[in-house]
Amino acid sequence: MDPSLHSGLKNSIEVKDLTKKYGKFTSVDSISFEVEQGEVFGFLGANGAGKSTTIKMLCAILEPTSGDAMVAGYSIEKEPDMVKRNIGYMSQKFSLYTDLTVEENINFFASVYGLKGTALDDRKKWVLNTAGLTDRKDSLTGTLSTGFKQRLALGCAVIHEPKIVFLDEPTGGVDPISRKNFWDLINDLSTNGTTVFVTTHYLDEAEFCNRIMMIDAGKIIAGGSPGELKTKYLSNPIFEAETGNADAAIKILDNIPWIKSSAYFGEYIHITLNKDELNNADTRKNEIIEILGKNNIGVNRIERIAPSLEDVFVNLLEKDK
Repeated sequence: MDPSLHSGLKNSIEVKDLTKKYGKFTSVDSISFEVEQGEVFGFLGANGAGKSTTIKMLCAILEPTSGDAMVAGYSIEKEPDMVKRNIGYMSQKFSLYTDLTVEENINFFASVYGLKGTALDDRKKWVLNTAGLTDRKDSLTGTLSTGFKQRLALGCAVIHEPKIVFLDEPTGGVDPISRKNFWDLINDLSTNGTTVFVTTHYLDEAEFCNRIMMIDAGKIIAGGSPGELKTKYLSNPIFEAETGNADAAIKILDNIPWIKSSAYFGEYIHITLNKDELNNADTRKNEIIEILGKNNIGVNRIERIAPSLEDVFVNLLEKDK
């Protein structure tokens, strides 16, 4: 088929009942969803939830046990080679050759996609500029910081200007500033019409996505924009508390009937009340301070907060227990 026939597709990706089993273990369990052209689509879940298995099937690297998906208009089952030609893929593990220079890595990936002459020169300049490595093209890739390596890997993944790029845990082990810079590049790709399918377990990053699908134990548990997920799946009052003994505080709070859940969020605790406590939030806040105080646990700070995507995810997992 001529790739130009697929240029008018509304959906870049259409997944239907996709399943992957390893013996008796089901890694991905009959999932279905669509990804619109040009959007940043977040595929979220904890480690082992089935994210990487899904992305490898969509990239035609792994064969599904059952089901199918159309990627850039091509079936991953019937036309895997055409799928591979029309996508970019950045794997979870660092995909470049550390013993080659920056420019040698770019040349290698360009040759894989058949770039030559002026097209190669133009795209090489773009990758170097995008990665911020114009002055370091002769440096060994292994000497770069993790942030520069990831930006170079992204540049190499899209050097052939694919309509869809798959990024599997692209910011793992990257410092916060480099993570922000990387997401700026993702947004630039999306603005220019590239569909970006990104897996991550950093739920704060998911706020940058147009739409999100959440997966747990191989099954889709929720989907929508960040705002839609917060509104639909979590209207409970939530407090963030800073206490002197978080471990002891959580044990006590988990036994209070009007508290739905309490969980660690970095250095703090997020305390989610039951939905029917919406009108009692201020009273319950004071009661939390009093209850912990009676157990010799000081509360340095407690305040009501808007739910985060991490709160939504914890709430959805609690429902499944």
